Amino acid sequence: MNNSIKIVALGIVGGVIGASAFQFFSPNFNRDQVWVQNTQPFDNVSNASHHNISNSPNFVDASKLSTPSVVFIKNTSQQETNDMFSWFFGGGGSQTQVSTGSGVIINKNGYILTNNHVIDQSEQIEVIHEKKSYIAKVVGTDPSTDLAVLKIDADNLPAIKVGNSKQVQVGEWVLAVGNPFNLNSTVTAGIVSAKGRDINVVSGRFPLESFIQTDAAINPGNSGGALVNSSGELIGINTAILSHTGSYAGYGFAVPIDIAMKVVKDILELGEVQKGFFGAEVSNLNTQLGNKLHTSDLQGVAITFLAPDGAAQKAGLQKGDIITSIDDVKVDSKAEFDEQISYYRPGNKISVKYRREDKPAETTLMLTNREGTTSLLKKEVYTSQALGADLELVSKVEKQKLGIESGVRIAKIKGNGLIRRMGISEGFIITSINNYAITKPEELNNILEKVKGRVVIEGLSAGGQRGYYSFLF
Repeated sequence: MNNSIKIVALGIVGGVIGASAFQFFSPNFNRDQVWVQNTQPFDNVSNASHHNISNSPNFVDASKLSTPSVVFIKNTSQQETNDMFSWFFGGGGSQTQVSTGSGVIINKNGYILTNNHVIDQSEQIEVIHEKKSYIAKVVGTDPSTDLAVLKIDADNLPAIKVGNSKQVQVGEWVLAVGNPFNLNSTVTAGIVSAKGRDINVVSGRFPLESFIQTDAAINPGNSGGALVNSSGELIGINTAILSHTGSYAGYGFAVPIDIAMKVVKDILELGEVQKGFFGAEVSNLNTQLGNKLHTSDLQGVAITFLAPDGAAQKAGLQKGDIITSIDDVKVDSKAEFDEQISYYRPGNKISVKYRREDKPAETTLMLTNREGTTSLLKKEVYTSQALGADLELVSKVEKQKLGIESGVRIAKIKGNGLIRRMGISEGFIITSINNYAITKPEELNNILEKVKGRVVIEGLSAGGQRGYYSFLF
């Protein structure tokens, strides 16, 4: 018995001595390494290698605050067939298309903010909130920011608390709330990866891109949903992903809420977004452009185009000037410059600091509207039942940019009218018919209703490429 006790005791002592010796002769060994090795499979699944879980906030309250304000949107549209039968006999058929997305309640009386591409081409828009279904009306849209405001007939809705996107910091934790893949009220977490991103996805005439980039998972159906901070405040409208597969690949983009709320304010107060025009185009500075402008200081944005008799020219600015701030807000990229200008309306005066030949200077500039004046404008659309389209004049600012003297845009194609049957694409600008300049929507309507024989329609596509259509009536 005594011998057995001695053997056990010697075994214990030997084990302690061996463990101590291992730690002593292995200086790289520590508990952190063991923890990392044991949790590596968990890291791969949860993406914990990108975020320090121990320092992450509790998103339960933020989810509870924001989720009730996010709605499901169903867009139903009819796509007309465009074939030989429909052209000659007015027949053919149509296909029903249904697309879905998300929206955010911004007012308890039924106003909802979403993406323009979520409701574009819609015949009917259905909003579903807490299992209740509503038919929504489009109050206004702004393709330049890919935003739209809807209205449903409801009261006392849970409007989300609006935050401040200017105060958002890179590295800050955020939640994306939406309906990806038709999965209602889905919440994902991530951080703000960058601000002021320009990814060239907005297709409006004067696109504004200064996205908040996040690695919170955003997928098809999340569009129009909420990006909120850890307090549950709305800081952005989820809009796009960067992916080769169409699904989340680590890069999501949201329109900053400060930009979005200016759009909402303009639409609700004036019926249209009041965009202030600077009268110049700017480009990001790089080594090549810096060498061309004889400067090694790459802070700011360079004026690369100056509109004749525009606001910038009247303020004394010149091509090659480097703008460094607007109203004392630093601008170091085209996206930052465009965002800052977007907060103003025509007629607003702004202070512009710039460099010319590396010497600092400052001027005051009054922003204009798209026609080159300082008044607020209302959108005027001419609807042609015969052509099956909404028509609108091309603005002075856009004509200068495109290098044309006249033009009427096909703003929206409706039903299976003449424009659709001719195959003319939406957004096409008709500049002339048989070499006759088109200056008014009424002219376009009257000519196409009465024209006979060979017809050549010249113009520009929505992307600005020149082209023509030829028909025999």
